[in-house]
Amino acid sequence: MARRAKGRPVNGIFLLDKPGGISSNRALQIVKRIYGAAKAGHTGALDPLATGMLPLCFGEATKFSQFLLDADKRYITTAKLGQRTDTSDADGEIVEERPLPENLTADQINDLLQQDFVGQITQVPSMFSALKHNGQPLYKLARQGIEVEVKSRQVTVFQIDLLDFRGDEVDLDIRCSKGTYIRSIVQDMGEMLGCGAHVKMLRRLDSGPYKAENMMPLDELEALSEKIAEEMGDEATPESIQMRLDELLLPPWSPVADTPELRLTEKQTRTLCFGQTVILENPEPAELVRIIDDASDRFLGIGEVNVQGQLLPRRLMSTQ
Repeated sequence: MARRAKGRPVNGIFLLDKPGGISSNRALQIVKRIYGAAKAGHTGALDPLATGMLPLCFGEATKFSQFLLDADKRYITTAKLGQRTDTSDADGEIVEERPLPENLTADQINDLLQQDFVGQITQVPSMFSALKHNGQPLYKLARQGIEVEVKSRQVTVFQIDLLDFRGDEVDLDIRCSKGTYIRSIVQDMGEMLGCGAHVKMLRRLDSGPYKAENMMPLDELEALSEKIAEEMGDEATPESIQMRLDELLLPPWSPVADTPELRLTEKQTRTLCFGQTVILENPEPAELVRIIDDASDRFLGIGEVNVQGQLLPRRLMSTQ
């Protein structure tokens, strides 16, 4: 007998403004409980120190989470100059202190950033990152005193803006590709300046199509849940409150909203749902399309159109 999933079938994406001091998984579990969701996952962990954009995928939306994992990101960070920590951020222990270069200016820092950190760069991820080695996150190994070889990787930094320079602190606005470690940028910048540096503050603003102004802090979500319960009075049930909160969710297809749309006839939709090959008339080959049932305007999933005019499904919404 199949196990019944605990929770209700919620489908959509919640844009959480993650608070500092807790892990991304802990934040996910709190929101999952508030929504009573049976299935949920996040799209790229933020360190406990970090705050900001953490898209949470519920139910069918988890099928499209990879597009958010692969998406470009935007961060703001404060770098503390003159101190190096064992984790490259303020949560670690100070392991070295060095004086700043004499007469250091914002222009000198900015010139260094534009010359050495914008474009395609090579990074070695920190041992305190969530990157996995043989299934274990590196930070867990690091806390056990276990050192492993971490391979360098190519990432792209599209833009760095120096927002402010205050004595021994530098505020930066960074737009980058997936897999970019802001701690590595700050640490490497500090070494090139000769004084060392670590991340004092880190906040993710944007992730793919999602912008900072649309995310909601955890305490605001909790307060809204309580307010809805008060408004409903005796009629309030956990599920009725949760269904009101569903209005905050973005549709499961929002990670692929910018992809070309392919509308199917009623017959083609049936063919697709029966797992049969859909042959298109006068097709334009495309690596990725968003599949829509034209009659109901229902999102069916994503697929590829090959040169033979066949629609090849890649991820389909459940039809149950």
